[in-house]
Amino acid sequence: MPALIFDCDGVLADTERDGHLPAFNQTFDEFGVPVHWSDADYAEKVKIGGGKERMTSILTPELALELGLPSDPAGWADTIRAWHARKTAIYTERVAAGVLPGRPGIRRLTEEAARAGWTLAVASTSADASVRAVLTHAVGAELAERFRVFAGDIVPAKKPAPDIYLHALRELGATPAETLVIEDSANGLQAALAAGLTTVVTVSSYTAEEDFAGAALVVSSLGEATGPAAEVLRDPLGIRPRGYVRLSDLAAILLAAPGASASTAQTEAAQTEGAQTAAAQTESETP
Repeated sequence: MPALIFDCDGVLADTERDGHLPAFNQTFDEFGVPVHWSDADYAEKVKIGGGKERMTSILTPELALELGLPSDPAGWADTIRAWHARKTAIYTERVAAGVLPGRPGIRRLTEEAARAGWTLAVASTSADASVRAVLTHAVGAELAERFRVFAGDIVPAKKPAPDIYLHALRELGATPAETLVIEDSANGLQAALAAGLTTVVTVSSYTAEEDFAGAALVVSSLGEATGPAAEVLRDPLGIRPRGYVRLSDLAAILLAAPGASASTAQTEAAQTEGAQTAAAQTESETP
């Protein structure tokens, strides 16, 4: 059975600019930390995998002394955990308030995949609570129940290390040949490729200029039938999505990927065609 694994931030929703950045800055304010990241500052910080790691990056010896922290970085862990817990709470409040809508095509594509029997998962280095909040808001509570979520500190090394994807493969009982990842960043793409996974990239607000060599398809978004359309930025396999990315496009990508067996690809294509036919019939019957 094919598996579809999504990153969270920048994929399910464009969360960084309107979600994480203000949550980090509010946390710094509340804890009396004299740091306020601008949009340009944060464009660099997003290249660091993990919220705790981004927070740790501000702690120079001088700032640690000013905040009354130990001189040894090993003694900062409790402080970083407290900051990050508060930041996660602020962020999830913003998600619940509807500040971060799902990106184009996310709900549509996950509904198609669920109907076709694909395994659905999210693999992210963000906190588990944050990921589940975004997922539920992006696809709805009922569909979110179909997802396995792998997030936070469940692996020792964060993206661009492949650990989170290797962990997801083991837990799902899936093989790389039958698994496709949707990412938005070069770090995420590198992590997926290092795990041997075929990857589609939907660029987000901070990642449009990054290097996506090795991606099977790069698009502006997954797109919607009624707009906005998906702009194809890189298409080395010649998939040529027509306006928006369909499940049949993902099945074609897996078929063309190295290591895909003919039987697996034919099964995926048949399941996808059946699911899309059912979806079209449902739409035609809806008043």
